Order: sequence, then structure tokens, then C-alpha cells
Amino acid sequence: MAGFIGQHAIITGGSSGIGRATAVRLAREGAHVTIVARGRIRLDEASAAIAAARIAPEQRVVALVADVTKREQIASAVTACIEEIGPPDILMTSAGIAHCDYFRAVPPEAFERAMATNYFGTLYAIHAALPAMEPRRRGHLVLMSSGAGLVGLYGYAAYSPTKFAVRGLGESLRAELRPRGIHVSIVYPPDTETPQLDQERRTKPLETQMISSRAKTWSADGVARTIVRGIQREAFTITPGLEMTLLARLHSVLAPGLNWYFDRLVARARR
Repeated sequence: MAGFIGQHAIITGGSSGIGRATAVRLAREGAHVTIVARGRIRLDEASAAIAAARIAPEQRVVALVADVTKREQIASAVTACIEEIGPPDILMTSAGIAHCDYFRAVPPEAFERAMATNYFGTLYAIHAALPAMEPRRRGHLVLMSSGAGLVGLYGYAAYSPTKFAVRGLGESLRAELRPRGIHVSIVYPPDTETPQLDQERRTKPLETQMISSRAKTWSADGVARTIVRGIQREAFTITPGLEMTLLARLHSVLAPGLNWYFDRLVARARR
């Protein structure tokens, strides 16, 4: 039996790439799906693919136009889909942009756009959806970071810091929301064949090309499959492939111990 029957998943950036692939997989598992993105044409194309993947005609698929960098727009979109389908069981923040180039070649406004989209777009979506999750004491936040959110990568000075920020937000929320019955996952995808990666390749410095050529490039569906399995396991860290798994485990040998310690302090404070 499918594991997400009747659940409602909201996915920002759900019109393409990993977001769209995950939406299709969740529809195959019986979920109602809302996708949010800026472009109506891509949203309509993705909606058709998601609807075709449904296992029952009563599954709802909603596509809403919103810019995640605009707090009012994402709040309105989340409110609208909750009114239409119901409170979210899953919120996945997949909307993101990347600009890969030498630091001096990247204009300041590109740094600002990346932070606005990757970090604040994630924060705004969570801020909008969380009030509908907390009274039910259940829900799952799935935050999209990156391998570049574990280690700073050459050529990604405008991107890595935004994904470090997403990671920091997820780690903070994990401790705070765990006692309230809400799970948090952070996804660390490797290079994935998406429209975003195509865009990055146009400006990748040679040094970055040499670094990335040594790692496997994943398909969006392959990453989505790992994400869905991670949600089912309620995994905090979701790492597609051995390389990302090792990187996530070894980048800080103190992280598991710190998480345990913080959980103990939170539990003690609540008592």
C-alpha cells in the first residue's frame, strides 16, 4: 500500500527539477500535491505530469503562482492551498537558484538574489505553513540544502553560504519542533541534472568543472526517490549517494553528540 495516501504535500519550486520529480513520486504514493513556482507555463506542464502519476482520481493537484522571495505571495499561496486541500503534512522547500563563477565576477545583486530565494524563500514558506501543522502536532518539513551546504565549494561563493544558512535553519528547527511532533529533514543533493545545473554550467570556472567532474551527477528522479524514502524513515539528514553520505557524516564528528545534548536540554527545560 502506498505510504502517503491522503496526505497533503506542498512543494515550492515544484514546477521543475528535484521539486517536480518529488511531487510526481508523492502522487504515485497517494498524496495530494500543491506545487508553487513563479512561471505559469511550467506549473501547468508539471501539474499534468503529477496528475498523470496519481493512483486515485480523488487525489488533488493544485498549482499556484508565487515568488518565494515575496513573503506576502508565499503566505497567500500557502493559505489558498490549505483552504482548498487542507493542512499540509509535508512542506518541501525546493525553490532555489545558483550562480557559479569567480567571486569577483559575481555582481552583488546576484548574492542578494541567491540569499532571498534559497534562504528567505525557505524561511517564508515554513513561517506560512507551520501554524497549520502545530495544532495537529504532526507534519514534516523538508529543507533543500546542497553538498555545497556542507563544505564551501570553489566557484560557489554566491551559493554555498545560502545553503549553509538553510542547513543552520534546519538544525535549529529540528530541536525546537521535535517536541511538538513535527519532523525536519535537510536534503543534501549532489550535482543533479536539472535546468538549474544547465544554467550553472554556462559560467562554471574551469576549477569548478574539474572538481565537479570527479563526482557522479544524479537524475532528478533518483534524488526524489531518496527524498521520499528519507521522509518515510523520518530521517533528519537525507543524502543521495555514498559521497554525500560520507560528507554529511564526517564534516563534523561532533554534530550527533551535540544534537543529543541539545535534545536533553530541551527536554529538561520543558519538564
